[in-house]
Amino acid sequence: MQNIPLQLDSGGIPSTLNNTVTSLADQITLELPHTSFVTDLAFIMIIGAVVTLAFFKIKQPLIIGYLFAGMLIGPLSPFWSWVLPEGGPPTDALHGVGILSDIVALNLFAEIGVILLLFVIGIEFPYAKIKTVGRAAIGVGTVGLFLTLTVLFYAASALGLVFMDALFIAAALSISSTAIIVKLLEEMGRINKESSIMILGILIVEDVIAVILISSLQSIALVGTVSVESVVVVVLVAAGLIVGTFTIATRIIPHLIDRVAAAEHREILLLSVLGVCFGYALLANIVGLSVAIGAFLAGVLVAESKSAEVAKLLSSPIKDMFVAIFFISVGALMDVSQLENYIFVAIALIAVTIGMKFGGNMIGNVIFKQKRGKALRSAFVLAAPRGEFSIVIVKVGVDIGAVSAFLFPLVGIISIITAFISPFLIKTGDKIIPSLEGKKDV
Repeated sequence: MQNIPLQLDSGGIPSTLNNTVTSLADQITLELPHTSFVTDLAFIMIIGAVVTLAFFKIKQPLIIGYLFAGMLIGPLSPFWSWVLPEGGPPTDALHGVGILSDIVALNLFAEIGVILLLFVIGIEFPYAKIKTVGRAAIGVGTVGLFLTLTVLFYAASALGLVFMDALFIAAALSISSTAIIVKLLEEMGRINKESSIMILGILIVEDVIAVILISSLQSIALVGTVSVESVVVVVLVAAGLIVGTFTIATRIIPHLIDRVAAAEHREILLLSVLGVCFGYALLANIVGLSVAIGAFLAGVLVAESKSAEVAKLLSSPIKDMFVAIFFISVGALMDVSQLENYIFVAIALIAVTIGMKFGGNMIGNVIFKQKRGKALRSAFVLAAPRGEFSIVIVKVGVDIGAVSAFLFPLVGIISIITAFISPFLIKTGDKIIPSLEGKKDV
């Protein structure tokens, strides 16, 4: 240990002590291992638990708590510009200065959350249920999406956006968020309602259309024309996967799951059903479709087995963990500090989006002769939330240089605001629908 010489002058002792304390402080610096995903995961779970508990106490949906926690601890949070010294390290989406440092790794785990969420929901919908709404879901979903896209394009153009920016933002905002809607329905205990079956069907249809839109928009941006061949290929592949699932896979996979369950070993059954889940998600990804579609179809296959309820109970805790990571990481990626720059454009687009999504779905429901209560329920649920595909579509445009960079924070802001609006819109529907329908359960 360094010897500290005794100074006899009046200012010597305080000066020496100050120097010693400074030296020790320099040696004892606390540095969190930001390169480790374990650190990020620990903060997600701890802060996520505290924030969601607070939201639960004030009777708000947990999904809003997840998003708020992400915005609080993410590298793009304005909080860090307040506490960091001027001229500190820059913030970016990959290696930010927030508590969450490795957003790339978080997004990988977030994708697992989406897969598991759709898988567990798929278990709620055996083939017999889906068959009753298949044709109507395709019609209502298609009509609602393209009516919304068309009106949004003209609205965005009227707000001053150039052609490609208006086209990409219109496509992005015409897709409802499967992850957010499913989580809200699950939290509110409505996932088994008759109207929810229709909503899930419409969401799956929108996911397929979203994949087609991404391919088509890339073609327009790079070549200047829509590739009809790519659109036809995506439609045929999606149809082939769905038909193959309901005709061939339903005769094989449920039987195999029941044979595994006969061993009466829960760990083996869990590994088996998760193998079906991720295997089908991988298959969908290989053929160019959304992993969410594959995961949902995998859940439908498990639902056809006699062990469906056990499989759901086993996989639900894992799903809950990764879904929390998904929504917190989405909140962490949102650059809410840019809100003031785009707030008026965002509000205008949100108003048009909600109005057209509601109206478009109602028109589709009327065309396909759905009951008024079910039509209103699905329209209220689908009207607001934008999320994963909205962000992906705009990011594709930014990555290929087809659209302005400001669209990414703009669609992020809209996703956050609509996620906050969604629960209140659904509750508004709960108050209006019974008075119109004369019954409480639709």
